[in-house]
Amino acid sequence: MTYNFDHDAWYDREREALSFRLLSKAITQQEHDELLEELDRRYDEMQQSLNATIDYRSG
Repeated sequence: MTYNFDHDAWYDREREALSFRLLSKAITQQEHDELLEELDRRYDEMQQSLNATIDYRSG
């Protein structure tokens, strides 16, 4: 099975969107920092799950 999700590109797009929201004053610096922290947490979790070893052997 092929999984074609590019998690690095996803992270870059999300981070860029946050920067745009900050520059356009749609969010405050504090909101940006909190959202960026959440984004980093989600990215780290994604990295861990993608790097996990999966055992496909039956019983």
